[in-house]
Amino acid sequence: KRRVLRGGGNSNKVGNGKMIKILIADDQELIRDSLRIVLAGNPDFSVDAAANGIEVVRAVRKDKPDVILMDVRMPEMDGVQCTQIIKENYPEIKIIILTTFDDDEYIFSALKHGASGYLLKGISADRLIEAIHKVYHGNAMINEDIAGKVVKMFSQMARENAAVITVDENYIKEITE
Repeated sequence: KRRVLRGGGNSNKVGNGKMIKILIADDQELIRDSLRIVLAGNPDFSVDAAANGIEVVRAVRKDKPDVILMDVRMPEMDGVQCTQIIKENYPEIKIIILTTFDDDEYIFSALKHGASGYLLKGISADRLIEAIHKVYHGNAMINEDIAGKVVKMFSQMARENAAVITVDENYIKEITE
């Protein structure tokens, strides 16, 4: 049973008069309810929630959220699969992976399939709200520890896939003469 909560007050930091529609995707009821309470207190947000991957896909089709806070491990369909399906069909929807797992494979797969952020659940409420605003406006947000892993993974991939550049000998002579 889904409930949509809207933030209170008259402030609207989004600037275009539009509330940011957020979908919380997490199989743990306590996490969903806690995030909903924290986020619904923000006047910029309208908040909904889903408990598994199938519910997420249905909610996206029905309500077209602006930002999804996606857990990685969920029943029925995991967060990485959801991210891939949603981004293929609704590329404008921003997805922040919000999880306890900093496993390299989850990180790489989520970012490869279009996640705009990867944050660990230990994040403060203020930083999460800041991340939602940044991602909504087209930026990426990655936890500092995760960013270090991403840079290492990117560097390793770049070394493994380095293209061999061949230069015509005539061009070398032309430049050096």
